[in-house]
Amino acid sequence: MSASYHAIESLRRSVRPLHESDLPVVLEIERTGYSYPWSETVFRDCFQPNYRLWGVEDAEGLIGYAVVAYMVDEAHLLNICISSRHRRSGLARFLLRFLAREALKDGMARVLLEVRVSNLSAANLYLSEGFEQIGRRPGYYPSSSGREDAHVLSLSLPGSEM
Repeated sequence: MSASYHAIESLRRSVRPLHESDLPVVLEIERTGYSYPWSETVFRDCFQPNYRLWGVEDAEGLIGYAVVAYMVDEAHLLNICISSRHRRSGLARFLLRFLAREALKDGMARVLLEVRVSNLSAANLYLSEGFEQIGRRPGYYPSSSGREDAHVLSLSLPGSEM
């Protein structure tokens, strides 16, 4: 696709704070995106002052979301998911860049996240956006064979002292 097509498409996307009334759609996206989805209770617990819940939408409505916890000067990306029919469209990158800009505006020095060692497409996205592996969490995620390790990745935000 041409660069102008992508520019036009990006104008049709917007990011806004999520509200508890968005949970039915968020839960549907979550259930189709993960083998071990978060429960409604977990999402509801994230509506706290030190969390940022972002939704990305287009003309059809909500098509993805991210949940970020702020702790001192770190933004911890806890969950990011794009609806199945919009995957591989650049929306995850769009949302990731948005939340990093917001974290910087909010005084955060870096963004942290965990990613399954088997989730190569997500890891490649994060690495291509400048994240670096800083650790590994053994048995962090549930899996069909018991538990799966996670890579811990970090992105230093521009202008921070890290």
